Amino acid sequence: MIRRLPGLATVCLSVLALSLGGLAASPVRGDDWLEFRGPTGQGHASQTGLPVQWSEQDNVAWKQELPGKGWSSPIIRQGKVYLTSAVPVGEADLPAQSLRALCLDAGSGQIEWNVELFEQPAGIKVHGKNSHASSTPICDGRRLYVHFGTHGTACLELDGTVVWRNTGLKYAPVHGNGGSPVLHGELVIVNCDGADTQFVAGLDRGTGEIRWKHERGLTPKKGFAFCTPLLVEVEGATQLISPGADGVCGLNPTTGEELWRVRYAGGYSVVPRPVAGNGMVYVCTGYDAPTLLAIRLAGAQGDVTDTHVAWKQSKRVPLNPSPLLVGGELYLVSDDGIMSCLDAQSGESKWQQRLGGAYSASLTFANGKIYAQSEQGETIVVEPASEFREVSRSQIGDKTFASYAIAGQAIYLRTERALFRLQQGAGKSATDK
Repeated sequence: MIRRLPGLATVCLSVLALSLGGLAASPVRGDDWLEFRGPTGQGHASQTGLPVQWSEQDNVAWKQELPGKGWSSPIIRQGKVYLTSAVPVGEADLPAQSLRALCLDAGSGQIEWNVELFEQPAGIKVHGKNSHASSTPICDGRRLYVHFGTHGTACLELDGTVVWRNTGLKYAPVHGNGGSPVLHGELVIVNCDGADTQFVAGLDRGTGEIRWKHERGLTPKKGFAFCTPLLVEVEGATQLISPGADGVCGLNPTTGEELWRVRYAGGYSVVPRPVAGNGMVYVCTGYDAPTLLAIRLAGAQGDVTDTHVAWKQSKRVPLNPSPLLVGGELYLVSDDGIMSCLDAQSGESKWQQRLGGAYSASLTFANGKIYAQSEQGETIVVEPASEFREVSRSQIGDKTFASYAIAGQAIYLRTERALFRLQQGAGKSATDK
């Protein structure tokens, strides 16, 4: 069901109005990385010449210590890096948090601006594998959009000037916020899945006004989820694929109208972002028994649970890292470090290999290779192939949950305390900033 919500009652604006002309984005360069998982939202980078091995000094162009903590991934726009962070305020056991957006110079690592957007009250607990700033920002080439779950969504100019703030997306989060925004037309779209209510919302990019809300209409025992939706083209039209607890739906992203749904009763805390290709979308169903569903998109209308699921896989399916589709093969890494390769058409297993460590970051395809980043700071690079072929291992020496950003010939890796720019040929003479 859909509720259209005109008006600005829930929106704090720093400007009275913006013309449609003001929304026009400046040209986007091919090496920009503007959202979670990059240009397609599916973890693919076209760059070559990237490093495949590094240490805390070797192939490190710079390292910049960051204020606070956040597991959001960085994004890159024309030589600038944008990310979010939460800075504790006070000395309480569960202190208040200053929820912030930051901009760094990609060439030097220098922090250029650091803006508070919301203050989260004290007493809010998050899961040990989460943070208070886990949603990756998104950029349309002209403005930056950041999301902190029910605590607020905001739009900024790229110089840090706040355009609008919205605090009207109310639900009861569990374990903190998560799930990043996507952009379609004049809308910023976010999943809002709490213990009490579950919906998808489309906000006006110019004002922050809630333009539509799609209530999921399910009755899960545990309703919370943290998934980032995916925009795909299906039979000449754009669909928004939005997984949540107990089911995934395909929506018209302009209106919020539901086109189809697939149910998976009992799935909750869904984190991995879907990937799409071969006429299908691949969706992970979350805790407690994760399953990977390959859903055919052509002709999907209404409840297609019994008609459009091409195959299922329940072995070593990730709870947190997003899958990766490369050609006709689908790659997964489970949270406990088992990497798998499946035939994307049939679901047939080609290989499984224990990498070691625990994993939360999503797989990335770049430089013609697959990069897997463990929570313990180790990167394992493998060849995309029908048999396991390891290329290299690297250790950065700090905890890592965030996924990569890639621009130019550099990899940007966020750890618990710092942001690294990794580049072939940078050496031990590079100075920490």
